[in-house]
Amino acid sequence: MPVPDLRPGSPCWIDLMTSKPERARSFYATLFGWTYEAGDQETYGGYVLASKDGHLVAGLMENDGEAGTPDGWSTYLRVEDVDATVATATAHGGKVLLPPMDIPAQGRMAMLLDPAGAAVGAWESGAHTGFGVHGDTGAPAWHELHARCYPDTVEFYRKVFGWEAATMSDTDEFRYTTDRSGRTASAGILDATAFLHAGYPAAWQVYFQVEDAEAAITQALGLGASVVDAPRDSPFGRVASLSDPTGASFKIIEPPQHG
Repeated sequence: MPVPDLRPGSPCWIDLMTSKPERARSFYATLFGWTYEAGDQETYGGYVLASKDGHLVAGLMENDGEAGTPDGWSTYLRVEDVDATVATATAHGGKVLLPPMDIPAQGRMAMLLDPAGAAVGAWESGAHTGFGVHGDTGAPAWHELHARCYPDTVEFYRKVFGWEAATMSDTDEFRYTTDRSGRTASAGILDATAFLHAGYPAAWQVYFQVEDAEAAITQALGLGASVVDAPRDSPFGRVASLSDPTGASFKIIEPPQHG
């Protein structure tokens, strides 16, 4: 089980807001082998922790519709001081969606809107430090922001979250920046201006690792998912985009086979 390196600025947690919690739990349990533990309703509002082989991988919460947002996954970046991060974010073109708030005994969080219009969480750890496993079958493996306003967005994450902002590619066809260089990278920003449809928001995407992309797609379809982008080979593995039974998008990645 690969243990994640949860440095400041790196993705440390994801959670799903879903209008059908029971269906979502069943879907991800079958597809990824997750098990669940529900928090105290009064304290945590029914927030559910998902684990893979006993290691924390994600959270799930009910989308009651009051916020007017669709079902979807959120990505949280680790910070040392949420309040200072929010102040820096607003000084560099960000907006506050949820102001800093304590999660009893677990940590402190805020939700921001970056210059590309993508929501991103900031998490200051308490008892809850984040992922217990990362980059293994059934667990998150990569995090990627599909962004417009690419230069401004890269600069925002550099200044607000302390990213090194290493350029992986800078051509007209493919512009991509990672939080750190080489194998130490844990997240990336893709210039998605050319293929984001009008009205489609910039957004963080989470990749879940699978052993066999085609088999995972077949299983997901049988559970009520839809294919958004068919599987294709990349230098990092075979990837595909799906939406779960209530429309929350996510990606899967089958790592390259070596040897």
